[in-house]
Amino acid sequence: MKIAVNTRLLQPNKLDGIGWFSYQTLKRITQKHPEHQFFFLFDRPYDQQFIFAGNISPLIIPPPTRHPLLWFTWLEASVPFYLRNIKPDLFLSPDGFVPLSLKIPVIPVIHDINFHHRPADLPWSSRYYYRKFFPKFARKAARIATVSEFSKNDIAHSYEINPNKIDVVYNGAHEMYAPISLDEKLAVKKRYTQGAEYFIFVGSLHPRKNVEGLLKGFDQFKKQTSSNFKLLVVGEKLFMNSALGATYQGLTSKSDILFTGRKEPDELSKLLASAWSLAFVPYFEGFGIPLLEAMQCDIPSVASDITSLPEVAGNTAVYVDPNSIDSIAGGLSAMAFNVELRNSLIANCRAQRQKFSWDKTAEKLWETVMKGMER
Repeated sequence: MKIAVNTRLLQPNKLDGIGWFSYQTLKRITQKHPEHQFFFLFDRPYDQQFIFAGNISPLIIPPPTRHPLLWFTWLEASVPFYLRNIKPDLFLSPDGFVPLSLKIPVIPVIHDINFHHRPADLPWSSRYYYRKFFPKFARKAARIATVSEFSKNDIAHSYEINPNKIDVVYNGAHEMYAPISLDEKLAVKKRYTQGAEYFIFVGSLHPRKNVEGLLKGFDQFKKQTSSNFKLLVVGEKLFMNSALGATYQGLTSKSDILFTGRKEPDELSKLLASAWSLAFVPYFEGFGIPLLEAMQCDIPSVASDITSLPEVAGNTAVYVDPNSIDSIAGGLSAMAFNVELRNSLIANCRAQRQKFSWDKTAEKLWETVMKGMER
C-alpha cells in the first residue's frame, strides 16, 4: 500500500504538540510496517532525522505553508499535482489538513476544535480558514482520529459527524520525562529560582492557555500566603500578548515570576521533574500534553476542571475554575501547603500515566488507517 503523509510540521527544533504527535507516531508506524511505502510530504527542505525508515520517500512540495492562503494553495493545488504520478492509496494528515479534491480515502487527526469555540483567540485569517475548512475536512474523512473522548464528542456534536467514524488515539509523552534525583532537583532550583520551590507552566503564551489568569492567581496566592514559591512560565510567544504584558506589569509579585522562553525536551524534562507542581489552567484543551509529561515525572498538577483535562489528569490534580482568580489561587495554596494531598496525587501519577504511551498511540492510529482503507 502507498500512503501519502502530510509531514509539513516535522521541522527541526520547532516541534510543538502536533509536531511531536507526528514525530512519535510516524516513526513507530513506518518502522513497524516495512511492507508499506510512505511518501512524506514536506513544504520546505526537510531534515534527515525525520526519514525514520527505508520505506519512506520524502517529497518537497512548495510553497512553504506560512499563512492561510498558502495552506489552501499547498493542499488544493500543489499536493494533488505532485500526487498524480504517485497514485497513493490513502492520505494521512497528523495535523488535520487534507486536500478536499483527492479521490482516495483521507484520514485527518483533528486534535481539537478550539477555534470553533474561541475564534477571537486567532488572527482573522487563521480563524476564517479553520472555521471554514475543518468542517469540510471532517466530512471528507474516511475516518477521523482525535486525542480524547472530549474531542471526539465535541467534533461529533459541533460538526454533526457520526461518532462511530471517530477514533480516540490518546497522546503519549517522550521517554525523557521521568523522575530525577534529589541532587538534580536541587541543582535545577539553584539555577532557576535560587533554591526556592516553584510552580511551572508549560505551553505557548496563547490567550487560550489563560496565562494571564494564572499570573493573577499566583499573585493573589503570594499576597495571601507570603510564601517563597516562584512561578516559571515556559513557552514561546505567539500573538496577542499585549494584555498579558500589561497584566504582568501590574502584579505585586512579578519578581517571583520567570519567563524562560521555549525549552527543548532535555531541559524541559528537568524543569518539570524539579517543580513542586505543574500549574496549567487553560480555557480549552483537546488533550493537555503537559499534564502527562508532569505525570511521567511524578509531578502533580493544578489544572482546569473543564474540557479534556479531567479525562487526562484523572486523580493526579487539584482542579480549579480557570475563570476564577480565587479558585486558581486556592488551588495553588492547596498544592503548596497540603503535603499529604500532594503526596497522594504523586502516588496517583504512577497509575494514571500507564494509560498513555506513544506505542499505544501509534497502534491506535494504525488501526484507524486500516479502518479507513476498508471504507
